[in-house]
Amino acid sequence: MVLGYADPPYPGLAHLYKDQPDFAGEVDHVKLIARLETEFDGWVLHTASTAISTLASLIPPRARWGAWVKSFAAFKKGVRPAYAWEPVIFKPMRKMSEDYSGRFVQRDWIEEPMTMRRGFTGAKPEAVCHWAFEIVGATPEDELIDLFPGSGAVTRAWRTWRPQLSFQWEFPASSDPSIPCVSSQDSDGLTSGECISERS
Repeated sequence: MVLGYADPPYPGLAHLYKDQPDFAGEVDHVKLIARLETEFDGWVLHTASTAISTLASLIPPRARWGAWVKSFAAFKKGVRPAYAWEPVIFKPMRKMSEDYSGRFVQRDWIEEPMTMRRGFTGAKPEAVCHWAFEIVGATPEDELIDLFPGSGAVTRAWRTWRPQLSFQWEFPASSDPSIPCVSSQDSDGLTSGECISERS
């Protein structure tokens, strides 16, 4: 399955990226959301709390609103209360398991400080990306399409989130089944000929 990940310039803030080589002005969120709906099995869309009234009517019924709560944020002079959270709109790729025994139940919010010294406005923390992959029900076998690569943080987070080595328990007929053998699959879960899609 294919996951579409969109972290575009937020509505009204495209000018912050005018020095980027792929700068194309304000993002048409009507077309962007339509693309997410038609081209991908599930998707993630980051935006600003100030854009909720603009985007709310565009979001399809099956999509949900999550929240990235910033334990540390950039505080602007004269702005009180401070803007310290961002909406994360997502449409799951698959239904998450309802067997919660021994597993942490995923929330629709995450608390994580903003990134520092990343050199790119709006770059997302690795933990926020990992959380987003999980709430859409992604698996290591899925393909990620990063629609707005920017700093490359999302694709790097995908690589660190994907297990580097997967183990399977096997019970050979000639051995004692009470003593499992471990076989491993090398690489990061990709089969021959597959790759992580990146948009440059």
